[in-house]
Amino acid sequence: MTTTEIDRSAPEAPAARSISEVAELTGVSAHTLRYYERIGLLDVNRDHAGRRLFSPNDIQRVVFITRLRHTDMPIRQVQRYFALVEAGPETQPERLELLVRHRESVLAQLTDLHAALETIDYKIAIYGGSDTSFA
Repeated sequence: MTTTEIDRSAPEAPAARSISEVAELTGVSAHTLRYYERIGLLDVNRDHAGRRLFSPNDIQRVVFITRLRHTDMPIRQVQRYFALVEAGPETQPERLELLVRHRESVLAQLTDLHAALETIDYKIAIYGGSDTSFA
């Protein structure tokens, strides 16, 4: 292959995305993305003009952080998790323990929410509404 030929069989490198693109893609505000970077949850590369360039791995991390936050994981615990990730593979047992404990907390929240939903469905039925439960 000559230098002027393009190898079309090679996968195209994923393009880096701007902060506004990542905000739109993930639903996380640009302000929050900057905050995550400031507190060490993200380490985003920058172009020659200083603009953030989010890689696909950065975006995956944002999605994971968002999922953890949606389950009420405290930001300090999220920071602890990613500090362990950065410390290397020998921290996998501690990361596993952290996630298992958090999973137990999420399951307890789900149990509480299910009980609350049943109560709401009961009250709706008393007031003559239709049962809207999915269970």
